[in-house]
Amino acid sequence: MNVRAVEEAALDWVWAHRDRFALGEDALTADGQVNRTWKPLGELTRVCASVSLCTPPSDPVRARVSDLLDFAWRQTREGELFPLMQSLEPFATYPLEVYAAFASAGFRHSGYEASAAVVARTRGWRLTEQYPTRRLGVLEAERHSGIPPHGTVPQALDRTWLGGLPEPWTFERAAGYALTHVVFHVTDWGGRPEGVPPGLADYLLHWLPPWLDTCLEARMWDLGCELLAVAASLPRPPGPDALDEAWLRLAAAQDPSGAIPEEGVVQDAAGEHPVIDPYDFTDCYHSTLMGVFAAALTTARLRDADHAGQGVPG
Repeated sequence: MNVRAVEEAALDWVWAHRDRFALGEDALTADGQVNRTWKPLGELTRVCASVSLCTPPSDPVRARVSDLLDFAWRQTREGELFPLMQSLEPFATYPLEVYAAFASAGFRHSGYEASAAVVARTRGWRLTEQYPTRRLGVLEAERHSGIPPHGTVPQALDRTWLGGLPEPWTFERAAGYALTHVVFHVTDWGGRPEGVPPGLADYLLHWLPPWLDTCLEARMWDLGCELLAVAASLPRPPGPDALDEAWLRLAAAQDPSGAIPEEGVVQDAAGEHPVIDPYDFTDCYHSTLMGVFAAALTTARLRDADHAGQGVPG
């Protein structure tokens, strides 16, 4: 499986479309659409920060994601927009979650961290009602931002769908996205596989391959990429036999430009290969980022296994 080829092509697409991640004038307006402004920028930052941490300094990919991180930080005016966001929505958690992605890559704004810490000490912040998976993300954001977490990871994990070790046949789209983010949060986005408790790791080792196969059979490429990233985040990833076919399917769905559609495959008139032209940026940017993320984590695990003398092929 040529995981590296998927990563490089997807990253090329992200680089070519980096201006689409830029913040527009509506980023600080009361009626601005967060999902179209801060969310894409935060996802770009989160993926690039994680890829940077798991990629050797000599690798050209490392230089490319570093440049993207610099670009993203400039969009926030070197962090100056975060205090402004907080003044507009003091108890919104998404500004801190976006900021934490930057902080994990070494980009910090001391003024924002100080003001965020004040808000985090209020009862209003601690009692904000959230889905358990989201609460895990907020705890992670607090830790990266130098704020004492307002809860414990085990307690939040136990309240999630995945933390309860549900019947495997109850897996569906919403549960799939919830479980991937649970793993991302407890492993610090793939950087600490030991963050997955042993019982949960065994459960995922057994059931992740059939769930992944189900998603790819349904051509759910975005969720498939996230599940591949989960596989590379486990203390003991599934064997190559369980993942090689998945990467082949994903590579076949990837457009020659490097873009990966969120769902489905559009073929040309001859039915030979997918084309991405019918897809808008919003329909492929996240899945393409997740392709970069999953491939980078997988490449790192393959490299570590090879260095350990296990001879795992790339």
